[in-house]
Amino acid sequence: MHAAYPALRLRRTRAAGWSRRLHAEHILTPADLIWPMFVTDGEQVEEPIATLPGVSRWSIDLAVARAKEAHNLGIPCLALFPNTPRDRRSDDGAEALNPDNLICRATRAIKDAVPDIGILTDVALDPYTAHGHDGLIDAAGYVRNDDTVELLVGQSLNQARAGADIIAPSDMMDGRVGAIRAALERDSHVNVQIMAYAAKYASAYYGPFRDAVGTRGLLKGDKTTYQMDPSNREEALREVALDLAEGADSVMVKPGLPYLDIVRAVKDAFAVPVFAYQVSGEYAMIEAAVAAGAADRDAMVLETLLAFKRAGCAGVLTYHAVHAARLLGA
Repeated sequence: MHAAYPALRLRRTRAAGWSRRLHAEHILTPADLIWPMFVTDGEQVEEPIATLPGVSRWSIDLAVARAKEAHNLGIPCLALFPNTPRDRRSDDGAEALNPDNLICRATRAIKDAVPDIGILTDVALDPYTAHGHDGLIDAAGYVRNDDTVELLVGQSLNQARAGADIIAPSDMMDGRVGAIRAALERDSHVNVQIMAYAAKYASAYYGPFRDAVGTRGLLKGDKTTYQMDPSNREEALREVALDLAEGADSVMVKPGLPYLDIVRAVKDAFAVPVFAYQVSGEYAMIEAAVAAGAADRDAMVLETLLAFKRAGCAGVLTYHAVHAARLLGA
């Protein structure tokens, strides 16, 4: 039993800053952040993304410089995504298997320059297909699960051989985590982690990301036959259970803030490392509110990221990672 007022005054521990810090139940640090970075061809190239104010595509040389900046700020990991040129896209996504594709070259360059920073690479075919889907499609436009998994295994090995530390399958094909884990073991990549996009929803929040990786206008149809229905919660737990049973080291919920109930449910059910992706639409909404004078960027960024921690996240993929790390280190 708790004491009654006035013996118990809950404001007592909030009265001073030192006491509020002492009693904080959750703490956000730069070590909780993963910074998604978009890579493009060329040298000394920075291409601002109109729908993601403050975010750019970077050529590999400039991506290396940003990696050094992130490392100096205490950000432990980068998530790399390619803007594959149109002439290297094909229906079968073969560029994903090219050991000299953008992601592999960027991974090698960053690991050479900043060996202590982690590299997470996305595994899915949508940055490489001419039709914008995450896998191989049949004549009706339906993604062929098992044929796609075979290619995803090859893509994963390609990235691991380039130096990726975390393989993150985002495709939502059935069985891909087990197939990737077995292949990594056979290829002696026993310490390469798998962070499974276990609960990835068919969301309206992904638009700016598709601009960033050059798939806007390419996608034929939608992704509702493989990404999850936003109305479903129990299905997310089944997806997570399957990915963990197949060898995932951690799992991800995507999008982030609108799905914090899923984060909490996963954490409570499995007690494993859970990550969330604060996706492009979430970032763009914060920036739009700031631009309209309706919000303070610093306060909103930190409060939103703390909400992920409070919900049970071990870490957050966020385009605000560098900004947040600077605020937290101030």
